[in-house]
Amino acid sequence: MTTPTQQPEQPGTLPGAMYTSPIPVRPTHLGHALASEWTKIRSVRSTVWTLCVFVALVVGIGLLVAWKTSGETYADVPYTIPALFGLLLGQICLITLGVLVVTSEYGTGMIRTTFTAAPQRHRVLAAKFLVFFALAYTVSAVSITVVGLATAAINVIPAGPGENWGASVLLGSLYVSLLGVLGLAVGSMLRHSAGAITAMLGVVLVPAIMPAFLMISPALRGIGETMLEYNAPNALSALFGTAMYDGRAGGVPQLLALLGITLVAVAGAFLLLEKRDV
Repeated sequence: MTTPTQQPEQPGTLPGAMYTSPIPVRPTHLGHALASEWTKIRSVRSTVWTLCVFVALVVGIGLLVAWKTSGETYADVPYTIPALFGLLLGQICLITLGVLVVTSEYGTGMIRTTFTAAPQRHRVLAAKFLVFFALAYTVSAVSITVVGLATAAINVIPAGPGENWGASVLLGSLYVSLLGVLGLAVGSMLRHSAGAITAMLGVVLVPAIMPAFLMISPALRGIGETMLEYNAPNALSALFGTAMYDGRAGGVPQLLALLGITLVAVAGAFLLLEKRDV
């Protein structure tokens, strides 16, 4: 009858004592999750290509519009108004990127590795939201600022209301970044890239299309007018000092409405994350 072999004692330890690793073990925190998510989001090709397309749309279309306009155009609107035309298309890029930040891991199965390395799921999801929002907001603000500066340089613009374009940079970037965060939250709940992107396209496009049909009926006209006022294109237009629909100016109500919807979706994402298995 053989007896199990005893593990050799580590040098410098007493017989029977438990071995302690010399490598220091530190408790994990949100900073580690942020570093991990930043490494993931900047090292995949989808992030680079999506953001490059976004910048090309905002800056490229913006410069083209600025070149075709004159100084008198900006008597009542900010210099950044050419960026609006690119943002109307570029917002789809940020929505798609927000969805892919989380659904790509579910699609490849790497989310199991992520949650094994970081069992605190809420910390991982919070890091995804923070890293994505910071990246989307920074890229959006820089792109809009470049368009504003280029517009002022291309056109000899006299001093006037057009110079006060800082608010359009901050609020316009915030709006499209919140749309991307909403896409990330929807992606976390659906866990499917195509389904989440389709759902978000519906959120953006349906309110812009449906009013044309709803306003035909007197009974549904009020709903159509509300959807027309709060859809994404009109909200962005209002934040840039103009509006495609003669509603409330400034765009603050539309921005607050999107913020409320995004917070509800984020809360739902955290709730479902803890209740469902991977």
